[in-house]
Amino acid sequence: MGEKLGSREKVAIVTLGCEKNLVDSDMMAHLIDEKGYELVDNPDEATVVIVNTCGFIDAAKEESVNKILDMAELKEAGKLKSLVVAGCLTQRYKEDILSEIPEVDGIVGTGDFMSITGIIEESLEGKRPIYVGNPIFAYEDVVKRKVKEGTYSAYIKIAEGCDNACTFCSIPLMRGGFRSRSIESILEEARHLAEQGIVEISLIAQDSTNYGTDIYDGKHMLPELLHRLAEVEGIKWIRLHYAYPGFFTDELIAEFASNPKVCKYVDMPLQHSEDHILKRMRRPGRQTDIRELVARIRAQVPDVALRTSLIVGFPGETDEDFERLCQFVKDIQFDRLGVFTYSNEDDTPASRLPDHVDEELKEKRANILMEIQREIASERNSRFVGQVLDVLIERYEGRNDIYVGRAQYDAPEIDGEVFVSGFKGELGQMVKVKITHSYEYDLAGEVV
Repeated sequence: MGEKLGSREKVAIVTLGCEKNLVDSDMMAHLIDEKGYELVDNPDEATVVIVNTCGFIDAAKEESVNKILDMAELKEAGKLKSLVVAGCLTQRYKEDILSEIPEVDGIVGTGDFMSITGIIEESLEGKRPIYVGNPIFAYEDVVKRKVKEGTYSAYIKIAEGCDNACTFCSIPLMRGGFRSRSIESILEEARHLAEQGIVEISLIAQDSTNYGTDIYDGKHMLPELLHRLAEVEGIKWIRLHYAYPGFFTDELIAEFASNPKVCKYVDMPLQHSEDHILKRMRRPGRQTDIRELVARIRAQVPDVALRTSLIVGFPGETDEDFERLCQFVKDIQFDRLGVFTYSNEDDTPASRLPDHVDEELKEKRANILMEIQREIASERNSRFVGQVLDVLIERYEGRNDIYVGRAQYDAPEIDGEVFVSGFKGELGQMVKVKITHSYEYDLAGEVV
């Protein structure tokens, strides 16, 4: 029956949340495509919709629920036969979803994506399947993914889950404990992506610098992984995200400095500067350690772009703490910075802490910090004027015959772009561009 169903059903995957969900959706897309279903981008054209949800903070939960309700309306309109909900929200709240949204026909948790085609079939047969087991790692063998046409950059999960138990974070509740993948498995995935035209891979894990310690006798294997990935034909850039400062070794810094394929870009989520707040967050390291590490990285990789994320309004954060955080940002001069207000998450230790900060004050602090960073980013960006940078061309703007791409100092979707004039080639190419103008977050230049 599955093959007959597969030959006529159209499936759309709606992905919300972080890059890990994008990877999971690519994996499901490959399995769905292999089964014979037709993948479509527009849910309005689909007979089956999968909503891959995020459940990390309140705003993400709300977005996920609203999207499910939007798809439920499509079902009521008659064309949509099956609505399947996947991802982090289902891992935590499957009973609530089933009881409050009767239009949902099937549920799959964070460790059960490999069963997606069976879930689709069962839901179409009216069985309302629920596949939410332990959030174990969904795959280790060779991973195949179907990336969208015209995509030149892709994320690779090098590990799943987290053991750090930060007091504000619900990730271990949804994704389980820290589990590394083998180097060979990651290399196979990178090769498969390169065959599909991917030229940039971004490595992600909740704690990427801890990679390998659980399966390679306690050794920090990220430098070795970067070295091996650089040998994959077709891959030109390797980008690293979510590097915890506590495990950023001298060997890793040396790999950044010496490996030409590793982007000179360090994404290190610090969350705060003040020691007593970091202790309350249960974060490794202290401000002195962070300052020393940043100095070591910049000394050995002088052209590095540093990105971090910070949380304002954590329980117990005083006005003085926030002022010192602002000074820390001014001192360090991050190239890229994301600022988040503390979100009170169910079943996390931070939710039970005293001295919670007023929502309005959290927002005020976030705006102040982003204004400080706006000026820093503009100044940091201006150093590129007159330089020739390698730029990955990703799309055609059309207006004034401008193409848009990125340099190695900017990650896809979250950082700035480079507006390029004088380009005559194909999308997905990497070209040399002389930078003529800088803005707060973006650059503009001409092909050399």
